[in-house]
Amino acid sequence: MIQTVLTTLVEVIVPLSIPVGAGALLGRFKNLDTKPLLTLYLYFLSPAIILDTLATAEISFDDVYKTLAFSLLNLFLLWLLATLIGKILKLDGPEAAGLTLIATFTNSVNYGLPLVLLAFGQLGLDKASVYVIGQMVIVNTIGVYFAARSQFSVRSAVKSVFSLPAIYAAILALLLRALGLQLPHELASGVSMAAAAYSPVVLAILGAQMVKVRSAPVERNVQLAFWTGLSVRLLLAPLLAALVLTVLNISGTLFSVLLILASMPVAVNSVVLAERFGSSPALVSRCIVWTTLASFLVLPVLIAVVGG
Repeated sequence: MIQTVLTTLVEVIVPLSIPVGAGALLGRFKNLDTKPLLTLYLYFLSPAIILDTLATAEISFDDVYKTLAFSLLNLFLLWLLATLIGKILKLDGPEAAGLTLIATFTNSVNYGLPLVLLAFGQLGLDKASVYVIGQMVIVNTIGVYFAARSQFSVRSAVKSVFSLPAIYAAILALLLRALGLQLPHELASGVSMAAAAYSPVVLAILGAQMVKVRSAPVERNVQLAFWTGLSVRLLLAPLLAALVLTVLNISGTLFSVLLILASMPVAVNSVVLAERFGSSPALVSRCIVWTTLASFLVLPVLIAVVGG
């Protein structure tokens, strides 16, 4: 078991740590501006990898159904868990909202996809694509609701979803599959080239973002919420995900991929929502940094357990 964990650490985490570390160093010493890179990621690289993956992915309707069922059920149970814990601990409104964001939204897009590709290969990436598209929709709808229930607008949430190019890339890929068509070879090669740039760029962005959120101060009255959020994301979330996957009778590669994606550290986008709607951004920022650092130890163990 220990040898398997160490092998996973070397073969999966070490390669991932190189672009993350480079991004962190650039952010720390060169004050790397991630805004242009985020634009590149959101409007070019993300649609490219979604189109490239979904157009040829080895996924069945059963995979899609089970992935969507898992996403919604796991999200509901995590929200319920965070809500109950918040009430038991009598957390203030902002900390309770921050805990909900910490518990429910993971870094499955710009950390999860590269990790799955390295750990489970192209088949794993195929299985992950449906989950990632679902997460993009959920974060821009339910995520906004969790962060600002009193300010939530269904119209704005729907508008934000359809402003994501990745959604249209997914629709195009599904249409091509339904019609039995393929992109011309030249276009497909260009899309694949862009998709290959996805992992190093988004991991470098992650490293730079971690440096920026690390300095966020946390008041003493937020410490309890911080340790609670850390425990939920690193310990309870993987256990709950495994339970939901078992109940839904999901097995094989799909089980492994969904378990890993559901066990990822806190999503970086969570702090954007927290800052915008006053959901204790200091709490969320600190949990992003520490769950990401802890994931370099926790995720190899999970991958070894599920047989990655």
